[in-house]
Amino acid sequence: MDAHSPETDGITAISGLLVGHWTDLSAATGCTVVLCPAGAVASVDVRGGAPATRETDVLRPGNLVDRVHGVLLSGGSAFGLDAAAGVMRWLEERGHGFPVRTGVVPIVSAAALFDLGLGASDARPDAEAGYAACEAAGADPVAEGTVGAGTGATVGKALDMEHAVQGGIGTAVERTASGITVAALVAVNAWGEVVDPDTACVIAGPRADERGFADTIEIVRARPPLSPYISGNSTVGVIATDATLTQEGCARLATMGHAGMARAIRPVHTPVDGDILFALATRETETETDLVQLGALAARAVERAVVRAIKAATGLAGVPSASEWPPA
Repeated sequence: MDAHSPETDGITAISGLLVGHWTDLSAATGCTVVLCPAGAVASVDVRGGAPATRETDVLRPGNLVDRVHGVLLSGGSAFGLDAAAGVMRWLEERGHGFPVRTGVVPIVSAAALFDLGLGASDARPDAEAGYAACEAAGADPVAEGTVGAGTGATVGKALDMEHAVQGGIGTAVERTASGITVAALVAVNAWGEVVDPDTACVIAGPRADERGFADTIEIVRARPPLSPYISGNSTVGVIATDATLTQEGCARLATMGHAGMARAIRPVHTPVDGDILFALATRETETETDLVQLGALAARAVERAVVRAIKAATGLAGVPSASEWPPA
């Protein structure tokens, strides 16, 4: 089977991971959960200036807990972090979590993106939504585009929301010659434009008046100093590997993964983006790990996941997808 075939090209290619979406198309929001019931060594790298997060401090190397049992990506801005409570409840009911005297405490990290400007701003993922995403989770290929945490995502906001295009969620996988797998799942809600690194072409950006996309870099260049920018963005995602990594290794993997975000989104890591990548290691593969190799492939998986999110998206709530907007 081809390494990038639809059957294998996604984060569920990592054994032991389950992915589920909860989607509310009428409200233009949703959430996505990556479950690792057996626990996965984890860390995180927050690069954006406007993050909305939960349980990220616990992922710093040197703390008591070095594993998570789930990662939630959610719409709804900081309100959407409530969905993590439903993920915790689902895991606790099944006995998955950090063992304590009274039972288990599931460790669920989360990041939320801002989608309140699309659809119904008072409808946000909650605990029931998080629980429903867990109920829907499985090891099948992951649905991409306007679904889950990518439902209300938008990109290309250098002019204003009226010129934005639909974002989405995407996934991709890379493999080393020795058989180690690394994959990414990314919800793309960037202030900036999206570029396909393979062609160097802008595939999503601020819509020009009739067709094509305006040049984000030129828009930024022409802005008067200290002009207000549209806040509430964020590209959030999960990198996962079956390699045997320490928490320090996962931290480095998350850091290197951001290179893929930088290659596919410009500008990225701005003060109005809450860009964040979690990294998980299921330790299924005992092959000696080369972090340079693994990090390079993680970045490649991230950039491909970003592109796939945009290409799979469909228009919603009056915002067209990039594929629905006439080219220049």
